[in-house]
Amino acid sequence: MLVSIVVVMGLAGALAWAMYRRQAPFQGGLPVDASWMEELSVERYRPMLRLLDEAEIRTLRSCAGFTARMEARFRRQRCDIFRQYLAALRADFNCLSMALKRLMAESTQDRPDLASVVVRNRAAFLWALVLIEFRLALYRRGWGTVNVAELVNRFDVMHAALHVLVPAEAGSAA
Repeated sequence: MLVSIVVVMGLAGALAWAMYRRQAPFQGGLPVDASWMEELSVERYRPMLRLLDEAEIRTLRSCAGFTARMEARFRRQRCDIFRQYLAALRADFNCLSMALKRLMAESTQDRPDLASVVVRNRAAFLWALVLIEFRLALYRRGWGTVNVAELVNRFDVMHAALHVLVPAEAGSAA
């Protein structure tokens, strides 16, 4: 039992590290202004919260002629769409992280509170990604659900932290 736990934790850590390393650094300058920040709105990712909702599958199961094969295809298609949202969310989160790091580096004020927010939220975001990938694999096979609320919440926290810096630093960052 202990060996299994260690192996699973090791695999989760390796997956988190691989996902972290796979994300290419943002190339070029970050256009940290109001329009860029509005494009990164958390509202873009609200559909993820209900995309893998089991209620739809229960409704489809109640329809005459709905087969297990159709359900498998439905789950596969939803997972593919979900992964596209997940990739965009990951990229936008990375942009937020890079923008916050850059603005803190260029700031005339030392902001250890924001640095702490960035580090904690990045770690929590990566861990939530690992859990979601695991749950997504199970969901695709018909087991369990995927809750993306924690991931979207981490994105929202980083977006709010950026809003704290941009009004004060917009002149030097734009």
